[in-house]
Amino acid sequence: MAEITATLVKQLREKTGAGMMDCKKALTETDGDVEGAVDWLRKKGLSQAAKKSGRTAAEGLVGVATGGTSGAIVEINAETDFVARNESFQDFVSTASKIALEKAGDADAVLKAEYPGTARTVEEELTNKIATIGENMSFRRTAALTVENGVVAAYVHNQMKPELGKIGVLVALESTGSVDALNALGRNLAMHIAAAKPEFLKIDDVDAAALQRERDILTEQAKASGKPDNIIEKMVEGRLRKFYEEVVLTEQIYMIDGESKVSKVVEAAEKEAGAPIKLTGFLCYRLGEGIEKQESDFQAEVAAAMKG
Repeated sequence: MAEITATLVKQLREKTGAGMMDCKKALTETDGDVEGAVDWLRKKGLSQAAKKSGRTAAEGLVGVATGGTSGAIVEINAETDFVARNESFQDFVSTASKIALEKAGDADAVLKAEYPGTARTVEEELTNKIATIGENMSFRRTAALTVENGVVAAYVHNQMKPELGKIGVLVALESTGSVDALNALGRNLAMHIAAAKPEFLKIDDVDAAALQRERDILTEQAKASGKPDNIIEKMVEGRLRKFYEEVVLTEQIYMIDGESKVSKVVEAAEKEAGAPIKLTGFLCYRLGEGIEKQESDFQAEVAAAMKG
């Protein structure tokens, strides 16, 4: 029997887009014949992934997983919302989010991890899903939050199944206080984040270039008023405070009560929690955010299909 080398497996994988274990099995079945292995994979429906890899995947699901002082979030994309409703795809996203929690949000480690119940890695299982479900998919991103004491709370908007939906949010609260009180606060803050779309946790986190750009714009706007420089400076500082209220979480007006700053809400919750609370981080994934979706010409697609 021919030796199945890593080079052969790599060659077959590049040709077909099939998973590594599937390629190795195909080569074993065909005694190292690459072309024969291509045919074997095609017969099994496992070489289709490569043909689908150029298609835009901007739908799919965001998944979250939490475990006390840690939480992880993943975004896995597909081409259509129909696939997001596929139970097999949902199970994959849910499992991937749990693995992301174990791997502390390290994308490479997640993709290389063994997928439960198979001899494949997560990456290979995704390739297998592409072939069996019939759409291009991508493991787009993952991240995690952790605290020494306290909780990482989660909220999922437009939830399809527990911890799966279109928007996923994690909030990290460092505290030795009541876990129940912290979870309640964390979930409410996560709901606020989903709606208010903060970009930074606190003022010190604001990107220096973004801040300077905003300051330059506001200064030019203020100069148009014709007022003296000392007044212009005060106008700019006042408008910068407004800018912070739009993009900085701790400076935003809490959407649940419509009047308190988020920083004050956290401070007020300390009484119920029975200990100081520090808001140390947040993550928010919005499905398909930043992906340029391809516009399709439905009539052209129908015409092409009719031509065979």
